[in-house]
Amino acid sequence: MRFIDTFDIHSFTDSSISLLSAFVFGTLIGAERQYRQRTAGVRTNALVALGGAAFVDLAQRLAGDVESLRVIAYVVSGIGFLGAGAIIKEGATVRGMNTAATLWCSAAVGACVGSDMLAEGFLLTFFIIAGNTLLRPIVRAIDRIPLQTKSMEAGYVLRVVTCRQSVQEMTALLKEQLEEADYTIGKLSLSEEEEEQAAINVSLMVSSNGPVILETLISTLMSDSRVVAASLSLNADT
Repeated sequence: MRFIDTFDIHSFTDSSISLLSAFVFGTLIGAERQYRQRTAGVRTNALVALGGAAFVDLAQRLAGDVESLRVIAYVVSGIGFLGAGAIIKEGATVRGMNTAATLWCSAAVGACVGSDMLAEGFLLTFFIIAGNTLLRPIVRAIDRIPLQTKSMEAGYVLRVVTCRQSVQEMTALLKEQLEEADYTIGKLSLSEEEEEQAAINVSLMVSSNGPVILETLISTLMSDSRVVAASLSLNADT
């Protein structure tokens, strides 16, 4: 039986540590993506890191370090096809670029630990999670700069009609949910309606996400007893 000839306890232990590390690091990266409700979450990132580590470790055990470099190149190019599947184009808006980049980085983590570079894999995992979390406030701050100079045009207008007593609460709720969904608010205005009602009009930037998440948000708002009506339209200025 060839298994008896090829099995080596030291090599098996080394591979086990590499695969376990790749699984843990990929899970950590995917947990952040899962929390943000992105298309590639815990399982996808864990499997990408695990697969990258397995291929590199296998090549290293069978043919040595030189051949493992060739396998790493194949992993880099191969993961590009998987990342392309996470990119969605909706009109002028492209979504999923960050998810695809995260998958690419997860494969890099797997390649590191598959090459027995656990410390480097851990460091890369830290930077990936930091890039997806700590950089978010910076991105939002940069996105708000054109709003002050009015150099960008709004692409969508979200209109929510509510009673006047609930305007302040609904405005705060809208801001929170739109920012959580990565939409950039261009302009927010109020208009008086009949029967003690008021309309909250929110203009969203062209660079924001597409209307799919907004339609889901409208459905959620309509279930709120404070909301009389909610609608989405294109801004005529775009």
